[in-house]
Amino acid sequence: MRRAVGFVSAAAVLVAVTACGGGGGSSGGATVVGLVTKTDTNPFFVKMKEGAQQAASASGVTVQSFAGKQDGDNQSQVDAIENLIASGAKGVLITPSDSKAIVPSVDKARAAGLLVIALDTPLEPADAADATFATDNYQAGLLIGRWAKAKFAKEGRQARIALLDLNPNQVSVDVQRDQGFLEGFGVDVKDKTRIGDESDPRIVGHEVTNGDPAGGRTAMENLLQRDPGITLVYTINEPAAAGAYEALKAAGKDKDVVIVSVDGGCPGVNNVKAGVIGATSQQYPLKMAQLGVEAVTKFAGDGSKPQDTDTGVTLITDQPAEGVESKDSAFGLQNCWG
Repeated sequence: MRRAVGFVSAAAVLVAVTACGGGGGSSGGATVVGLVTKTDTNPFFVKMKEGAQQAASASGVTVQSFAGKQDGDNQSQVDAIENLIASGAKGVLITPSDSKAIVPSVDKARAAGLLVIALDTPLEPADAADATFATDNYQAGLLIGRWAKAKFAKEGRQARIALLDLNPNQVSVDVQRDQGFLEGFGVDVKDKTRIGDESDPRIVGHEVTNGDPAGGRTAMENLLQRDPGITLVYTINEPAAAGAYEALKAAGKDKDVVIVSVDGGCPGVNNVKAGVIGATSQQYPLKMAQLGVEAVTKFAGDGSKPQDTDTGVTLITDQPAEGVESKDSAFGLQNCWG
């Protein structure tokens, strides 16, 4: 999450960050918990590290944090796990950049006796990790899809749908949010495990964003070139939504298009309040990491392993839709992050 976070390997040079307590597992005898996130720039992961540090401070354990260079950087996460195995860590909390490609490294960590918990993004297969602590990402997508369907039906509008996804790898969190949104809106998604196989004529297309504003803007520009009549935009997260809005504004279409998203960060909720985003599904990264550290601490003490945990999701909008439970932006700002 931070520019100083990372690790050293032949393939990548980053700096390991140790927080909340003594040194590594082999030096001071403290229980070491590894936190491996996708990037060091997304506020979601900043809050996740904060939650890990808070729980570590309360439990008397040490957190070593690592991050990839960008979303999709699997090799950096492979190197981080190798580092944690070598340092004698008791467990790894990971938000996988590639939920399939990281599995051999997770297998190696578990074989070495480490507890591995996936945060936010399940592994593929999910049982490759000891447990998953995450938002139900399909439910997050369903909520914004149902909200958009109700809004368009009430206003008598026709939908021309643009979908701004994460990356070409079709990792689980990307697929689940995208497919949940489409199902919520009433689109036949065919294969729920794949993005882009729908035949619904309302769908203009899918583009990838890398989950950041620059990617969101470029993706939106590309889709507007394909169909200037887009009326509804789904985005993988709120940074991508911010970029999409800038492209819409530049094209003079910001007042005509509804944007929905997932995250619940403070900038995103402020964009809900400002009318930039119509609705977002708020998730709780601080809680994910806190529970993860507590689980590894318990495992280090008595060997017990946790169960999968749904850390919750809330639809945030200032335009409530009949039949779709939601909270307003005031609630969202009280519970946001970043």
